[in-house]
Amino acid sequence: MKKIGFLSFGHWTPSPQSQTRSAADTLLQSIDLAVAAEQLGADGAYFRVHHFARQLASPFPLLAAVGAKTSHIETGTAVIDMRYENPFYMAEDAGAADLIAGGRLQLGISRGSPEQVIDGWRHFGYAPMEGESDADMGRRHTEVLLDLLRGEGFAQPNPRPMFPNPPGLLRLEPYSEGLRERIWWGAGSNATAVWAAKLGMNLQSSTLKDDESGLPFHVQQADQIRLYREAWKEAGHKREPRVSVSRSIFALVNDLDRAYFGSSGKDSDKVGFIDEKTRAIFGRSYAAEPDVLIEELAKDEAIAAADTLLLTVPNQLGVDYNAHVIESILTHVAPALGWR
Repeated sequence: MKKIGFLSFGHWTPSPQSQTRSAADTLLQSIDLAVAAEQLGADGAYFRVHHFARQLASPFPLLAAVGAKTSHIETGTAVIDMRYENPFYMAEDAGAADLIAGGRLQLGISRGSPEQVIDGWRHFGYAPMEGESDADMGRRHTEVLLDLLRGEGFAQPNPRPMFPNPPGLLRLEPYSEGLRERIWWGAGSNATAVWAAKLGMNLQSSTLKDDESGLPFHVQQADQIRLYREAWKEAGHKREPRVSVSRSIFALVNDLDRAYFGSSGKDSDKVGFIDEKTRAIFGRSYAAEPDVLIEELAKDEAIAAADTLLLTVPNQLGVDYNAHVIESILTHVAPALGWR
């Protein structure tokens, strides 16, 4: 059995061909798709965060709204770029969103990806310390957040406060019990997956990672998951970790599916450079008739190793079509693979 959710990047464009022509369209349709996915029996509604782009950028109002409109589906991110985040303010926002959702928040965070602008985090008021890289800064922000989510008091109370305080040092409020165990790290390399395991974060692995062996993407990703779980066990954590992978998967069950995705031919992994130093491998997409799709997906070692699968959805095609994409996988593919 696997948890199956969707992952939306929340693209919008004023183009007449897009069903999401404004930021308002994207936000409101994201809520509607989460509600529809819950009704279909999906397990998660996840959203990507990109700054300076016509995409979803401020996750917590959206997560709070989804949490209020749904009752049992997990709601989360994949991922928030921690280079841009104030961990203290983020702990308050995340605590509030989790309480609204009744403890269903699954917060995916990471160092981030290549950006729309140069050093965008500087515009948000952040800069690496001396000797730090921006990635180091993102991981430092993460460690502060994790410490805050333990819920222990750290701030000296005012002897003459406006309102009465509980005894002792004060923590940030609102505090949501258990959220610390529902933080995920989006790892782009084997080393950062191991680092996440040591800190007790769940693992999110996307359709992109550093090309560290030259092997097919799904094999490298499965190796990353194995190293993560070994590091988790070595760290001595008491609970079982969770691992998610993301995939673009489309079951071609009608003429509209074939029109959108049926002419792409057999997809394959792609290798390229995401910056001047990092050679990366991009995982293939899947689009085929259900029987062919089942056969292809059964060979994906990383999906087999993960407990959670996030289906990336083409959100600009609208809520109804994306609900159909999710339902097709849940109905025509997942049972045959033992995911349901």
